[in-house]
Amino acid sequence: MTTEWFDRVTEELQDHLNSICEQYDQVGHMNINRASKHPRIEFFVSTLEDERDYFCTILFDPYNEEFYVESFDVELLQPTRIMLDDITDIIEAVHESFHEFLEDDSESELIYLDDDGDNDDDDDDDEIMLEEIDVDWETPEVTAFLIDDNIEVTYQFGIDSANGDGVLRRRNRSWVDDEEFVDESTFTFKKDEASTIIAMIASHMDKLIGYDEIIDL
Repeated sequence: MTTEWFDRVTEELQDHLNSICEQYDQVGHMNINRASKHPRIEFFVSTLEDERDYFCTILFDPYNEEFYVESFDVELLQPTRIMLDDITDIIEAVHESFHEFLEDDSESELIYLDDDGDNDDDDDDDEIMLEEIDVDWETPEVTAFLIDDNIEVTYQFGIDSANGDGVLRRRNRSWVDDEEFVDESTFTFKKDEASTIIAMIASHMDKLIGYDEIIDL
């Protein structure tokens, strides 16, 4: 049993999905769930009611190293598997399911949120999002990197008091001619995602480049 093929596909999948179509790029989201005998990739849209509407689930059989979707044979009256041989088949399955979902839901009054957390086409940044949520900061700002009087990168962890999400805030400060510039961004996640995020970063640390490799000290 191995998940190597699952890991390879999921690493590449997001980049391919962004080019599926304009509609998916605006509202489609992907979640990877490894905490089951058959890991799965779930696709969904978010609503104004802070809920997720799932429209496609791709499962992975680690014993046979195969991706598949579950269906139901109305003639045999039993569940069936539709095998997906490669990443192209996966993308086509997601795209088809996405548009079937939109067509079935076309008469609903639900409004789906884009990547900025709203339902417009503006590219609002994460700093604006931070002002709209109430965060209980669990840690002070922790310095991750510092070059005196030049660059400072800090992180701060908190909890969204409204829904219990983890919130990670990153601040990049730089100074030019005694003027300070601050670039701020946030990342939110559920408790179930934390261990996966940590594991993914830890397993690829050796591939990362540090500041000291790109900045002339």
